[in-house]
Amino acid sequence: MDSIVIEAPSGEDERFDTARITAAVDALAEKHAGREDVFRSALAQLLKAEMIAARATAQGVLLRDRHGRRCAERLCFMQDEIIRILYSAATRHLYRSHVPSGAERMAVVATGGYGRGLMAPESDIDLLFILPYKQTAWGEQVAEAILYCLWDMGLKVGHATRSVDECIRQARGDMTIRTAILETRFLTGDQPLYDELVARFDKDVVQGTASEFVTAKLAEREERHRRAGQSRYLVEPNVKDGKGGLRDLHTLFWIAKYVYRVRETGELVERGVFDAQEYRTFRRCADFLWSVRCNLHFVSGRAEERLSFDMQREIAVRLGYTSHPGMQDVERFMKHYFLVAKDVGDLTAILCAKLEEEQAKPAPVLSRMVARLRPGTKRRRVPDSDDFIIDNNRINLAAPDVFKHDPVNLIRIFRLAQTNNLAFHPDAMRTVTRSLKQVNSQLRENPEANRLFMEILTSDNAETVLRRMNETGVLGHFIRAFGKIVSMMQFNMYHHYTVDEHLIRCIGHLQEIERGGNDEFTVASDLFRKIQPEHRAVIYITTLLHDVAKGRLEDHSIAGAKVARRLCPRLGFSTADTELVAWLIEEHLTMSTVAQSRDLSDRKTIENFAAVVQSVEQMKLLTILTTADIRGVGPGVWNGWKAQLLRTLYYETEPALTGGFSEVNRAQRIAVAQSEFRAAFNEWPEAELNAYIGRHYPAYWLKVELQRKIRQARFIRASEQAGHQLAINVGFDEARGVTELTILATDHPWLLSIIAGACASAGANIVDAQIYTTTDGRALDTIAISREYDRDEDEGRRATRIGEMIEQVLEGKLRLPEVVARKAANRGKVRAFVVEPEVTINNQWSDRYTVIEVSGLDRPGLLYQLTTAISKLNLNIASAHVATFGERARDVFYVTDLLGAQINAPTRQAAIKSALIHLLASEDNVAQPAA
Repeated sequence: MDSIVIEAPSGEDERFDTARITAAVDALAEKHAGREDVFRSALAQLLKAEMIAARATAQGVLLRDRHGRRCAERLCFMQDEIIRILYSAATRHLYRSHVPSGAERMAVVATGGYGRGLMAPESDIDLLFILPYKQTAWGEQVAEAILYCLWDMGLKVGHATRSVDECIRQARGDMTIRTAILETRFLTGDQPLYDELVARFDKDVVQGTASEFVTAKLAEREERHRRAGQSRYLVEPNVKDGKGGLRDLHTLFWIAKYVYRVRETGELVERGVFDAQEYRTFRRCADFLWSVRCNLHFVSGRAEERLSFDMQREIAVRLGYTSHPGMQDVERFMKHYFLVAKDVGDLTAILCAKLEEEQAKPAPVLSRMVARLRPGTKRRRVPDSDDFIIDNNRINLAAPDVFKHDPVNLIRIFRLAQTNNLAFHPDAMRTVTRSLKQVNSQLRENPEANRLFMEILTSDNAETVLRRMNETGVLGHFIRAFGKIVSMMQFNMYHHYTVDEHLIRCIGHLQEIERGGNDEFTVASDLFRKIQPEHRAVIYITTLLHDVAKGRLEDHSIAGAKVARRLCPRLGFSTADTELVAWLIEEHLTMSTVAQSRDLSDRKTIENFAAVVQSVEQMKLLTILTTADIRGVGPGVWNGWKAQLLRTLYYETEPALTGGFSEVNRAQRIAVAQSEFRAAFNEWPEAELNAYIGRHYPAYWLKVELQRKIRQARFIRASEQAGHQLAINVGFDEARGVTELTILATDHPWLLSIIAGACASAGANIVDAQIYTTTDGRALDTIAISREYDRDEDEGRRATRIGEMIEQVLEGKLRLPEVVARKAANRGKVRAFVVEPEVTINNQWSDRYTVIEVSGLDRPGLLYQLTTAISKLNLNIASAHVATFGERARDVFYVTDLLGAQINAPTRQAAIKSALIHLLASEDNVAQPAA
């Protein structure tokens, strides 16, 4: 473990002028001789000013050359020099020892991230003060002088003061301390003392413990990934701690340094761990991630490691990315980021394979659910193939040229791994990546290759195998349209993953739907068992391709259908099945849109949807696809409410497609829903239960999931027994990260607007709403709002305040528009996204109502503004369907004029549309009270 020396950055105008600053410090010491406190204060002010200037210079250079590693080295050199100046000032001017004893020695050492010689602008400084054998008054004074000055400069400092013996003893028992000492770097003081620590650490701690260290570091990495989000394709990644981030590169180097005793990553080439190309990849990944991290710190002014949406666009501009047709500058930047994260994962796999060969790491399997390879069988031939071998439970190549002599092997290797539950040997994956030129038009048209690909897609562990095919580049080369969306990010808050990762995850959810047994997917699983056998492959290829045309100028559903028409015949699909795949892709958003934003109790909604889906079989397939698609968006997006809406839409539409015959007709389904409620809820006498069931309209029984019905029954009864005209129940949906307010009140034309305004006044953002009325004139509304507090108790108090405000408005004690206006004036103006406002007015979606669909950028109070504006336009809101897709709000209102008629006059429709567009486009628009 040799010390790393950080050299001064090149360029006269960029150099931290240590000599000049040291002279200034000496002058201050002379000026304030005998006045220690004054000298310390002046010293801290001087160095802080120099540090600020040096950071500004570093940021200026970073903006010019966009080289993050050099910026991190420049900042580290500046910090090193400051600490050396402080040590010199402390030992020469404050606590000079004219005849130092053997105990009055100290080595000041950088540890941890600072010890690596790279430093982000807002990173902590980790220091170790090494003493010979015990603390002395001199050593304590010098360490305190350095630390207090650093703190006075506003720096965050982690520190420890230990003897060499203490360092060795603690490193043996604490892996964190061991890692910190592994990365120590001498700064100033007594060099022999530091050399003693290095020698003893190598001899007494490192030797013979490589396996222990590797196991601990890889376990630590897994836990870090779990906390940060397991996928490296999360659209708001953590640059430092996320999967594929800087910490993964650090972990690689820690392990390499510990196991192979190297001091620079370049030595890994000499040790045969990486080849020259892989080492260049290591450097390129590190350079890019450091550029992102340094810019992130400079822009935020703090140690921000999460590349959030509001940061991404600015970082993209600072790094020089530009927009191209179909892709924004920020999307191109994030695509580059995810490609780098993938490369970091590949490097990790390569190192782990090397360690495994040396018994420093256990061998993996493709699926942890299946038993490992039998003991004692380290290398043997893969069944049914002479081109591949099993190497310690990984599939590897029997000869280097297996892909050259038969390019189909580029697909076959993945199918054999899937069939035999084998993990992939990094050497094989290296060769696969370097053989991508073999994936040409001849291979793409090869019937055997296409057959193998369809077997991979439709067999167990398809998600895992497809992900490996994607990471090696085979999937994107074999299906070229897929290659265009690899690592493509959609710059919105709705999708949690890159497009390719979303599609691959959807395949995993589709397999879960097919297996059945998961209550999340009851309807889709039941329908999967009933689809025609030949359509099983249809639903799989559709799921893989449904978003494959994202990032094009043409609507991705239409463009994706064209891709399917070209690709499916090659994969062995008939003309009819090819058209079915194309239709499903073209309509893959339709069912979700209708279910979440249309009145499913309106007969016209069902007739229009039936006209689109055309047949029960196509509706079954579309229901399955929609379920997998929503579930694959990200955690918390799929929920019981959406499942119930899809169920309702399916069974409402089925009779329209079968000429009145339905496997479960509407009356039967209402009766079944009521029977389920009776069976699960037996707390009331039968007469009371019958009366309660009669209070709800059929739509309630069809749309609301059972557990919510039970909770609401208890809530309504308790509220009415207490004599409350207005009651609010608070619930918490942890999966979705929302607080639910269930409100029982006398129905009122402005009730929804009042609820929305009260939520806006309390700073609560409504993400969806379920609105029902009872036969006796009561409103039962469930409003989901984004959480503000981590603790349920705090959220409960906020909900109580919202309820009190609703009550005060209904009683005329509070003027809501004034409260909302004050709240709007105080809110921040974070605008990471731009959503073009859209308003559609349609009389074909309902026979009784005019349907107004509004889409625009979500913001606090938007629903209040919309409902108030609609009421001011002399419209009655019969029902509202509120949904939020990330930053985009999509609200649909079923309205009539004051006489209960549809809005037919073109001039009136134009006036409504103009007013709502103006409201959506105005950032600070706050609805005013009605005249």
